[in-house]
Amino acid sequence: MRVPSERVEITPNLPPFPGKLTGVTDGDELLLASLGYKQELRREFTPWELFGLAFGGIGVFPSIASVISFAVSNGGPFAVVWGWAISSPFLLAVGLAIAELGSAAPTSGGLYYWTHRFSSPRYKNVLSWVVGYSNAIGIVAGLAGLDWQFAEQVMAAASIGSDLSFAPTSAQTFGVYAATLVAHGLLCSVSTKYMARLQPIYVTLNILLCFAIIIGVPAATPREFKNSAKVVFTSSGIQNLSGWPDGFSLVLSFIVPVWTLGGYDAPVHISEDASNASFAVPWAITGATVVALIVGWGINIALAFNMGTDMEAIAGSEFGQPMAQILFNSFGKRGALAVWGVVIVIQFMIGVTLLTVSSRQIFAFSRDGGLPFSTLLRRVNKHTHTPIHAVWFSASIALLFGLLSFAGAAAVGAIFSLGVAGQYLAFLIPISARWLGKNDFKPGRFHLGVLSFPVATISALWMVFILVVFMFPTSPGPTAATMNYTVVVWGGVIILSLIYFYFPKYGGVYWFTGPVSTLEDSDSSQGDATIEEKGLVVGKVYQQELLVEVGGNRA
Repeated sequence: MRVPSERVEITPNLPPFPGKLTGVTDGDELLLASLGYKQELRREFTPWELFGLAFGGIGVFPSIASVISFAVSNGGPFAVVWGWAISSPFLLAVGLAIAELGSAAPTSGGLYYWTHRFSSPRYKNVLSWVVGYSNAIGIVAGLAGLDWQFAEQVMAAASIGSDLSFAPTSAQTFGVYAATLVAHGLLCSVSTKYMARLQPIYVTLNILLCFAIIIGVPAATPREFKNSAKVVFTSSGIQNLSGWPDGFSLVLSFIVPVWTLGGYDAPVHISEDASNASFAVPWAITGATVVALIVGWGINIALAFNMGTDMEAIAGSEFGQPMAQILFNSFGKRGALAVWGVVIVIQFMIGVTLLTVSSRQIFAFSRDGGLPFSTLLRRVNKHTHTPIHAVWFSASIALLFGLLSFAGAAAVGAIFSLGVAGQYLAFLIPISARWLGKNDFKPGRFHLGVLSFPVATISALWMVFILVVFMFPTSPGPTAATMNYTVVVWGGVIILSLIYFYFPKYGGVYWFTGPVSTLEDSDSSQGDATIEEKGLVVGKVYQQELLVEVGGNRA
């Protein structure tokens, strides 16, 4: 494609953020073109709706409910409060680092795209490949873990409602899990605009539920389950059921906040569905992270003061869900069912969000030829403008992960750790690559300035630490039934991806070159013709001015 050597400025009429910005969609398409891709998805998400997707995808209370057993068993009320507080600054650092990269290059590929762009020429192909697979497996494992918890939450509601006369089997829970994935697949196959318009409802429900817990739990909890400040805030209140030393046990409780805020990249993968993406993506990531950390700590304090001291009874609840037991103790049967019903609804919504995010990552990685059957997986439906094949591929892989449930509780726990491990490796490599060698990084509209390097360093060290810690079993002296299988599944995926990459004659080393431009595939009447006619390659996009640099010439 020939590009004229000239500089063109476009100054669209942009109303104040965060409304839907008139004229910015073209700017988004041009910015995407500068990254090498034509626009295939419809930009239905406004900045507010993208924030809604990020915050709704976190689903603060339902996500805490899914993994609170790790805090209950590794320190009790003390771990519930301090595990979250200690982790928060580091989690914020990761979010800021991802937001900065997302503003500079807002594409659905995100992490593997950045890795290829910033890494050494010698290693960029294989690192991009590994990040693409780790990111894909991390998101799908997150979807599997979340939907499995949804199935268990539905079963817990049935147990509460039947006064424990109903005791679900693993097969029944798997049946609910499979049906949930099918329902999510159907919803994610329709036009993106419907999901975008639902985001305000998701946010409202999430916020109302959070405040219902923060206010309602302390107000309703009987005196016998009340805890003192000494139990909650001092080490005298530690109740360690894991068998590890108290200090390391507290570290293992970090999975609660780490899991809850593990989806920083969700807005990144939806960036090609969003308007004003170079601003909306970092806005969504940082805004959702800050709000979730603050609200989440409030929830954890409310729970810690009102969960009693019998951690064994909560961890071994007959409802199969520690959080259901806590709510039952506070609200009684009817109140617990009412709150739990809202939790289930929001958990279902989070699953829809995660499958959407997963499908966009699969779509992007396939667009660059990184996955088997890429030609099929990258297809976008002409009627819904969604990557339907990628949606059902993600759901199918998640279904296979669900089969681990038949191997016991340790295998289910590994799904949660796998989600964190896959994501953290995929975050760690591009954040580090930006600073470990020379590259052409150009800041976007969100930039940390002098804080950029220290924030990236802190986030990288934190992620390395978490990756090591989460490979440990839940208790010392593990058996085959209690082993942490994260290292097996996650390590197996990475090893298999590398075998595929270096496989003689047919491996990715012979043909995978990272991001592949799709501009030449555009319709002559709409795609490349439009871009070539204007002769535009976007360099920098500002809120009140869209500056387009063409042919490498600067003003």
